[in-house]
Amino acid sequence: MRAYDGPVAETPDFLLAALERANEAVVIVDHDLRVTHFNAAAELIWQLDRAEVLGRHVSYLGLKDLAVATPASDQGRGSEIAIHRKDGSRILAALSLSHVELGGQRRMIALVRDIASEVDQRQRLALLTLVADTTNRAVVVTDHDLNIVYTNAAFTGMFGYSPEEAKGRQASELLIGRDTDRRTLARLRRRIGDENGGEEEILSYDRSGDEIWLSANVQTFRNRRGRLKYIFALLTDITETKQLRSLQQLIMTALADEIPIADIADRLCRRVEEIAPDVVSSLLHIDAGGLVHPLGGPSLPDDYSRALDGIAIGPDVGSCGSAAFYGKAVLAMDLDTDPRWQPYKTRPLEVGLRACWSTPIKSKDGRVIGTFAFYFRECRAPSRWHQRIVDACVHLGALAIERKEARAQIARLAYYDMLTGLPNRTHLRNLIAEAIKACPAGKQVALAFLDVDNFKDVNDTLGHSAGDELLVQFAQCLRAQIQPGDLLGRLGGDEFVIVMPNRDAAAASVVASRITEALVAPLSIGSRQVPMSASIGISIYPDNAIDIDALIQQADAAMYQAKQAGRSTYRFFSADMNRLAEQRLLHSAALRSAIANDGLKLHYQPQIRTIDGAIHGVEALARWHDPLLGEVSPAKFIPLAEECGLIEQIGLWSIREACRQMAEWRKGGLDIPCVSVNLSPINFQNVNLASAVAEMLADHGLPPDVLMLEITEGVIMNERSVAIETMNALRELGVGLSLDDFGTGYSSLSRLAHLPIRELKIDRSFMRDVEKDPSARAIVTSVVRVGQSLQLTVVAEGVETDGQRNLLAILGCDVVQGFLYAPALSPQAFGRWLLDHSAERARVMLARVGRSLAEPPAGDTTLSVVPDKRANGSRERAPDDRLRER
Repeated sequence: MRAYDGPVAETPDFLLAALERANEAVVIVDHDLRVTHFNAAAELIWQLDRAEVLGRHVSYLGLKDLAVATPASDQGRGSEIAIHRKDGSRILAALSLSHVELGGQRRMIALVRDIASEVDQRQRLALLTLVADTTNRAVVVTDHDLNIVYTNAAFTGMFGYSPEEAKGRQASELLIGRDTDRRTLARLRRRIGDENGGEEEILSYDRSGDEIWLSANVQTFRNRRGRLKYIFALLTDITETKQLRSLQQLIMTALADEIPIADIADRLCRRVEEIAPDVVSSLLHIDAGGLVHPLGGPSLPDDYSRALDGIAIGPDVGSCGSAAFYGKAVLAMDLDTDPRWQPYKTRPLEVGLRACWSTPIKSKDGRVIGTFAFYFRECRAPSRWHQRIVDACVHLGALAIERKEARAQIARLAYYDMLTGLPNRTHLRNLIAEAIKACPAGKQVALAFLDVDNFKDVNDTLGHSAGDELLVQFAQCLRAQIQPGDLLGRLGGDEFVIVMPNRDAAAASVVASRITEALVAPLSIGSRQVPMSASIGISIYPDNAIDIDALIQQADAAMYQAKQAGRSTYRFFSADMNRLAEQRLLHSAALRSAIANDGLKLHYQPQIRTIDGAIHGVEALARWHDPLLGEVSPAKFIPLAEECGLIEQIGLWSIREACRQMAEWRKGGLDIPCVSVNLSPINFQNVNLASAVAEMLADHGLPPDVLMLEITEGVIMNERSVAIETMNALRELGVGLSLDDFGTGYSSLSRLAHLPIRELKIDRSFMRDVEKDPSARAIVTSVVRVGQSLQLTVVAEGVETDGQRNLLAILGCDVVQGFLYAPALSPQAFGRWLLDHSAERARVMLARVGRSLAEPPAGDTTLSVVPDKRANGSRERAPDDRLRER
């Protein structure tokens, strides 16, 4: 076929050159629809040589539509066409038509572009959109300015915005609300710039304003030049998880606020029924005797809950009784037919409850202490969501019930002496006040103050265990001599008080004489016969005093007179009893002189960590040796200092001297982590205490955390804001606060939870029988658990045996101190003790390392250091060393 040389020659050369270089195929036809121009790009698309095409009708190229195209209808029109090639292949192309005037004649130009790759991309995009729309996670794509360019179907379902409504709007405008955490939002925005993006949990809001907790996983896409082009966010609804967290926070806050357990259980059940409206929940307590006690079940009938109270658990006692008995979850799918429910089903069925699923609540030691139950209104099993709720509630219920048990135990610690079971000092004061209040007009109340004669000798010769046994038998003897209506209590140590309502001096003397005679017979302590007697002082209300403290002090003064009269007798308080006052005046003058002339000294008792035997710190204990009076016990001069108004000075002096000694030790290379100093509640009434402590620390170049100030329960009793503000100021300074002798006085968990303390100390009195007495062990365990639940370091005082130390370590007590390691030592003696202790620890460690190299490791590898029982040459107690200042 000849080459076509028709009208195309009329086309300007420059235009032909431009059309030849075009990326798109260019086909020009004349008015007869014959091809007058076919460029190189057209040759590639059709795979035809232009010589074969020029002059032919456009139908040869498969462009039949050009035959019906008109200038008016097809100017610039675009469409997609299929091009069939000679080899049988087929491609898709985009066709665009234009009508132009060339050389005075009308021509039609067809621009054709291969769109096979674009079609493939569209198909892939449609597939990706299909995948994105089938996932249950919301997908959001924004441009670099966070304007939304794409959302999937899950986004619409989760937030309520259609793709058309979301597109072009700011992501923050749709999703962020008033309670969204701005710090988390800022963190999420910073992650946009990270190469790997990141994930955050954030509170969002849907179209109706309801909260949605999201886990937002953000990724970025950049162009070839590294510039941010798109931001991709995968959003997961974690509202259910957050609901469980809010449930936990609700109960933990109630526990911290000391809310009664019945209210806590009520809140727990009501919150559960909000997040799982298809259930009715209940919480039961199982006591030590295996009896059921309802704690919470607000949606259950009251008469049904009351009927459960006191029922014993068993294998066929409904779902809860069976779950508690077996210690595993029990499901009754149909209460009407379940044999375990036959005696109990009537009332639940009447209110529409058809099934019950109960899970046991266990304490840390494995005891079943409660059950948590779901009642269903249809015969069904629990869902996965129900299981998640119950898992959380079982844990929360255990905390609440264990706190209830610990609280009851600590209440006993707060008001009763654990050795004798008698009312302690705090409770005794209340009982005396009640007796005085109930005293009829014209009647009297006699108060006897008793002190065991030569008690210290028993402790020193036979040991503290024998001393404790003596006190127990002494208390039993007193109980046998008093009459109904009389009150017996233990003030502490070997001091007891008997309150005798409606008794005058004559009647009181009869009781005192009877007690003196009863104590003539010796006591049997072990294999020994120990003589026992008591000095008794008596004061009469209202003849001698109308104030409780004055009444006790007067009886105390009369008791001292009985001791001076030869002991084993009694004396009444009289107005001319000045001898004791003169003696106290002498002692107070000597004490003032000692404070002014550096007559007091600090001794230091080590505190040892149970986990590895390392030194935790030291407790500074004041000692007084007077040239004339000799060694004066802290049990004597500390109360005297309180009476004379010197106790605040002693506290400040103790801090200053302890800081000086710590600085000296550190300069000498002794690493003592911390020193504890006892303070009086009076010290905390000083608004300048924190600044004074800061100045002392700075003077000796010590960091604040090197100092621990021990406070007594008198501070907890003090509700005045000055004391609390002072404690907060000390804590902000960085100084630690320790609650000393926990449980021996007024112990309020509600106050304890809000005080800025860092450490809890178990009183030495609880250590005596902790190895052999389950009750004593339970008490110590409860105190340790209280400390753990409040995240406090727990320190046990008065540890004297390896068995006590090992038991405390098992219970999780952090630190121990006592004669097992060393008594209170002078600074020089303590330095020698610490070097010996460190050497012993190193020896034990090297021995363990040697054994581990010689044989494969087996068993417990916890470092255990044998206490150095050669402290200061001896482990024997110094006189009055077990009595520390308060």
